[in-house]
Amino acid sequence: MSVFRSRDFRRQTLLVQYPRTGGGETMKHDESKGPEGYRVAAVEAWIKDHIGALTPPFQWTRLEGGHSNLTYRLDDAEGQSAVIRRPPQGELLPKAHDMSREWSLISALGPTPVPVPKALGFCESPSVTGAWFYVMGLIDGRPLYNADDTQALVPADQRMKTAHSFIDVLGDLHAVDPDAVGLGELGKKENYVGRQLKTWYRSWTSSIEAADYDDARAHAIRDFLLDNIPDQGPARVVHGDYGLHNCLVGPDCAIAAVVDWEISTLGDPLADLAYALNPWPDPSDDEPIAPEAATAPPGFPSRTELAERYAERTGRDLSQLDYYVAFNRWKTACIVHGVYARYCAGKKSTEGVDMEEMPERIDRSLALSEKALNQIG
Repeated sequence: MSVFRSRDFRRQTLLVQYPRTGGGETMKHDESKGPEGYRVAAVEAWIKDHIGALTPPFQWTRLEGGHSNLTYRLDDAEGQSAVIRRPPQGELLPKAHDMSREWSLISALGPTPVPVPKALGFCESPSVTGAWFYVMGLIDGRPLYNADDTQALVPADQRMKTAHSFIDVLGDLHAVDPDAVGLGELGKKENYVGRQLKTWYRSWTSSIEAADYDDARAHAIRDFLLDNIPDQGPARVVHGDYGLHNCLVGPDCAIAAVVDWEISTLGDPLADLAYALNPWPDPSDDEPIAPEAATAPPGFPSRTELAERYAERTGRDLSQLDYYVAFNRWKTACIVHGVYARYCAGKKSTEGVDMEEMPERIDRSLALSEKALNQIG
């Protein structure tokens, strides 16, 4: 069986297994003794009282990628399995690693056609283990981070199915009325792109000095985008990072679940679509996709074909899709620019980081944004 993984866990390998405990000890961060961030006795007692489908004690198995959200597989003596997830330890930004947001989304979307892990229980009492945490069902599926994952997990004759499932699930998400499923207060509904432009332009301008890097295109593109924002239409749930890296591909090569909802909000579904389409190759591309990309192996449909399938499935007008592509490419440039600035300022370790490649990524993203703008009819 495969394991639930988000962008936090890059391989299927299960790193450390902790034997079932008798419930009488408190585990601290010591990989030789127990799971990081969890007081096992208190957590297992809480699960026993609140989640009838699971029977402690558990075998705790860490899912790789412990630098971010602390995520473990739980296996009980009855053969039942689940996944538990909490934020990393230490001081966090106010909205970072929002367990309640992830919980709200998988709970609300569970009854809809959007595949998500089953919501089993949410604990908002920090007294149990020092932070909010939630427990969800284990999914038999794996994400695709790179071409090697695709080659290993999706046969060439099944890649069309995977891609169609990928875009259909996004269409299903954007068909959900947030008010009807209890997500109407997830975020502001109006002017999603305008708010994003304000946020990321502020990031760009505040990063110029530390990065010692500016580009006139970042300002000119922002001005054009701000002056030409399309009418949004009804707000929908936007995942914010929808890609094969945040989808679990099941044994049948269809999308078994969408994960990592912590930056999701309400907004313009076409912005979400354009972001999701960016990694897919298309004959119109000036340069071929990077060979290591998950969508690089042969057998997948083109980006244009996926957009057409989305339009047919949802009935949405994609005549202004190039605007949203330009917006997402510009936003990517701003994000990388901000990260580069933090490296330059010594706020992040540069060990193993290709510092020369980051300005190239910024330049490439701005160039792709310009190209998309030039295609707007």
